[in-house]
Amino acid sequence: MSDDTTHSDLYERVRDEVPSYLDVSDVQYEGPDLVIYTETPQKFAEDSDILGTLAHALRKRVTIRPVSGTQSSPSEAETVIYDVVPDKANVQDLEFHPTTGEVFIEAEKPGLVIGQRGSTIRKITSKVGWNPEVVRTPPMESSTVDNVRSYLTQERAERRDFLADVGAQIHGSPDNAVDWVRITTLGCCREVGRASFVLHTPNTKILVDCGDKPGSDGEVPYLHVPEAMPLTELDAVILTHAHLDHSALLPLLFKYGYDGPIYTTEPTRDLMGLLQLDYLNVASKEGRTPPYSSEQVRQAIKHTIPVAYGNVTDIAPDIKLTMHNAGHILGSATAHLHVGKGFHNIVFSGDVHYEPTRLFNGAVNDFPRAETMIMESTYGRENDFQADTEQSEARVREIIRETHEQGGTVVIPAFAVGRSQELMLVLEEAMREGEIPTMPIYLDGMIREATAIHTAYPEYLRDGLRRRILHEDENPFMAEQFQQVDGGQPMREEIASDEPSVILSTSGMVTGGPIMSWLELLGPESDNTLLFVGYQAEGTLGRRIKSGRTEVALEGGTNRITLHCRIESVSGFSGHADRRGLEQYVEEMNPRPDTILCVHGDDQATDQLSSALYQKHNIRTHQPKNLETFRFP
Repeated sequence: MSDDTTHSDLYERVRDEVPSYLDVSDVQYEGPDLVIYTETPQKFAEDSDILGTLAHALRKRVTIRPVSGTQSSPSEAETVIYDVVPDKANVQDLEFHPTTGEVFIEAEKPGLVIGQRGSTIRKITSKVGWNPEVVRTPPMESSTVDNVRSYLTQERAERRDFLADVGAQIHGSPDNAVDWVRITTLGCCREVGRASFVLHTPNTKILVDCGDKPGSDGEVPYLHVPEAMPLTELDAVILTHAHLDHSALLPLLFKYGYDGPIYTTEPTRDLMGLLQLDYLNVASKEGRTPPYSSEQVRQAIKHTIPVAYGNVTDIAPDIKLTMHNAGHILGSATAHLHVGKGFHNIVFSGDVHYEPTRLFNGAVNDFPRAETMIMESTYGRENDFQADTEQSEARVREIIRETHEQGGTVVIPAFAVGRSQELMLVLEEAMREGEIPTMPIYLDGMIREATAIHTAYPEYLRDGLRRRILHEDENPFMAEQFQQVDGGQPMREEIASDEPSVILSTSGMVTGGPIMSWLELLGPESDNTLLFVGYQAEGTLGRRIKSGRTEVALEGGTNRITLHCRIESVSGFSGHADRRGLEQYVEEMNPRPDTILCVHGDDQATDQLSSALYQKHNIRTHQPKNLETFRFP
């Protein structure tokens, strides 16, 4: 199917592919998807192969929607749905949307609502004419998931118009032949933080990530340069994952006039909103002027188009995007861009973890073509080898046992997303199997809410963990030891004076948030332990403490304390691949890239990884600086 130029051309091409006994009232692009409106949705549903046949013939993802008024009444449809869907699905809610002919079905077990190869969904449509969309009830209550779903429902009409505009832009004909592609580095080169790149073709301008730099107030991506400006001319944004060094400043784009799409995975959308709102909250508490408002966060969410792993998605007339699991945090993705009609293929690795962890399967590096890769290098130094995972977990258990024996508490600064959930699994298992004493595990900051979002998207978790959450009724995140710190400072003071415990608290790099209270309450006592398990970026308080500094300034520097607690650091829990993993990631790619840009690491890390990949594989490698532009091929 060639790119269509008019609505009538598109209609005629669809009409030619659809059997004559099926009505086609209208066709429209909504984002990357082709939507066919029909007065005979029941007949479409009765043909189990029609959608696949259409998608193959038209080379587009196809959705069938009923023309308004052709469905049975919501009350009649509700009766049929409850009759058709097995009771074991535990349907929690139904929402009918007459303007789009959709019914949202929320269920604890959505697979039973969908049925084998969509059989139950088709049966619903064939009986009532409504187009079902099924969502999972989070096993743990999540205000973020609820709020995002509610907001997108409220904005459904406006969002539909937005998707139609995006669809028209995506599926138009390119103005120019694609004979070059340029990448400009706007951040995270020879440094960790403020990840951002802009990609140009003769027709298209796309931004990949837009983050801040931990511990460095004011160091933001170079969005003001001519390669990026004006922001209103960006055609799309791709977000690899929700960590703030990749996502924090995305709402700023909407403040300055951008109104286009953000492509990312569904869990990343939810985590992005959670972390960005907290980012604003922390800025306000610290007396800093927030760079944007909560309204811009909502705009970012409304403009997000979720992309599932492995789905090839048109995002511009000359660019197709495929997201793959990066193994880093929930929903993290490596972005593969197919530019032109086979002209060039570019991979943005995002942050990757190549080996499987307790939480996630390892990163995917299997691409049909990848001439150029922009690759993270956080642990790219020659000696950046993390400890064996089993040894690391054993060391954590040992430290907790020793601290417990002397009546102390272990405080672990942890990122709310990723490392906290990994540690929760380790601690739950250790207590369940008697390897450490059973004691309270307090979750402070956003950790519990982030954990609830993990359980809302179990399909993104490692196979065995997904089965535990979905099928064995043994959700490890709901163990009774986990307790949320929801009573503010008085509750923290009570915990600090109570029995030995483990505290997981944000922020992971000790750059603000509740961890500062725990340092003040527990840091001066030698019985307690401060345990680092994650990366501490240059310039952060976590890096300074880990390097031996014990004098800590609190509350903007007006209050200082001396840490007498035991300070330990255990590697092996990072969400980043170490040097061995990064090399293996490249070595096992087939085919390997012709060119690799080593980014997202300090000067030594990017230089040493770049040199090693060149020497071992004869790949052209670069250690770019910020504001360099590379043209391919």
